Amino acid sequence: MPQPPRGHDRRKGNHVNAVSRRTVLLGLGSVGVLTAGGLGVLKATSDSSSGGLVAADGEDVRRAEKDRRPAGQRVVTADLRVQPARVSLGGLVVPTWVYGDSVPGPVIRANAGDLLQVKVDNRLETETSVHWHGIALRNDMDGVPGITQSPIKAGSAFTYEFTAPDPGTYFYHPHTGVQLDRGLYGALIVEDPAEPGAYDLEWIVVLDDWIDGTGTTPDDVLKELQAPNGSPNAGDMGGMDMGDDSAGMDGMDSGSMGGMGGMGSSGETMQSDLLGGAGDIAYPHYLVNGRTPDAPAILTGKAGQKARLRVINAASDTAFRLALGGHRLSVTHSDGFAVDPQATDAVLVGMGERYDVVVTLAEGVFPLVASAEGKKGQGLAVVRTGGGGLPPAEVQVPELSRQVVLSSDLVAAEAVRLPAKAPDRRVEVTLGGTMAPYRWTINGETFPDAKPLEISEGERVRLRFQNRTMMFHPMHLHGHTYGQVRGGARKDTSIVRPMQSVEVDFDATNPGQWAIHCHNIYHAESGMMTTVSYRS
Repeated sequence: MPQPPRGHDRRKGNHVNAVSRRTVLLGLGSVGVLTAGGLGVLKATSDSSSGGLVAADGEDVRRAEKDRRPAGQRVVTADLRVQPARVSLGGLVVPTWVYGDSVPGPVIRANAGDLLQVKVDNRLETETSVHWHGIALRNDMDGVPGITQSPIKAGSAFTYEFTAPDPGTYFYHPHTGVQLDRGLYGALIVEDPAEPGAYDLEWIVVLDDWIDGTGTTPDDVLKELQAPNGSPNAGDMGGMDMGDDSAGMDGMDSGSMGGMGGMGSSGETMQSDLLGGAGDIAYPHYLVNGRTPDAPAILTGKAGQKARLRVINAASDTAFRLALGGHRLSVTHSDGFAVDPQATDAVLVGMGERYDVVVTLAEGVFPLVASAEGKKGQGLAVVRTGGGGLPPAEVQVPELSRQVVLSSDLVAAEAVRLPAKAPDRRVEVTLGGTMAPYRWTINGETFPDAKPLEISEGERVRLRFQNRTMMFHPMHLHGHTYGQVRGGARKDTSIVRPMQSVEVDFDATNPGQWAIHCHNIYHAESGMMTTVSYRS
């Protein structure tokens, strides 16, 4: 029996159980079993053509974490209580699940190089987990049940302990089922003590799409999407799965172009001029900092001040086009890493992406609008630097239809660019899928049956995401940041548009078993996930 990962609460019995024929990599190299949780159980066999795979809590992982820890390392502690609660989203009160007692959950702050110790107390009646999105942390603390840990059982606790090596804007959320589409998310801010801080204010801006507690739950939504005959109201255009021989041209499915049941109007098309097919679900509400547009969050400053906005898209099925009425924005960071500053009117933020923008504030009252890309509706916050009434919930700002920046438009700042080097290994990541049946694939397979993408420590790896569907997919790699070959911005989550490809390079310096998946949570939960697996 393998030892539990470091930080495991042995008293609560979250141990590995031999109940499945599937093999995983938690403390057993290429042999072992683990109870299913989250998005499934990784299948990896001992007859791999290239030998065994690195264990999630093995010696290579411990060595890499030791190398990250500086002398005199500071320890930052936090507690997260996961529980059901009734919360106010402004004028709307809903039952949901939360960290603590609010949506979003509490902000966790640390400095780069700090050791974080976060105790998660699960007071739900089901299992859960916490993933530290974007952090290049130790593998056994990545929070993915079935790959890096056992799930945190109902009524038990687990302490995550890891070094946060890189400054930036990150967030935390479950990696269990579709729990992300409840109120379970919060910002994780890793500061750079050496940063000059050329701004006067800092605002964290968290974007979300909301369905929970409005007569249905995310689990109900997933069940309807995955119904044997497909949902009759499953949303927008699905995919032409050219990467799955079982689908071929029959993979094209348009459904009724409606929302999920009562969530969208019949005939609504979720199409974006920038993204193509823009989602599967027409949500009844879109939030900024946990508030609906009719009762928006107020961000207060003074005219002439420079404000830094740390923007996080915690949504499950919605990209947002963000703009501040009456202002131009300067994008300074993408997914935590600096870029050459890019002036723009608006920025497009895919699910799982984060952008830092700086703006010089004018005097007055201004709408900060997060328009649901390709959908009907928007989120709203209000920036106040002077007198005046609040804008209406449906306010429109012309900046949304002017210049819009995507990550492909950005260039990494010189200090964070990857050293020039030819890739040692090229890996194809072909994205496919259909709406009916609701099935999303990587290289023609669904998780947990998808073949791992095997690499070796020390390699420069080039991933080529090729989207063969008519929907966009924000693809997220755990445990690493990469450089986009086009533009070169350092990222961990990238939008891959329909019938297009994106190439990214990363250095394989963080051994383990790392999830790679679409950050549309419904696509991931329906198969669009595999692992980047280090060989031992």
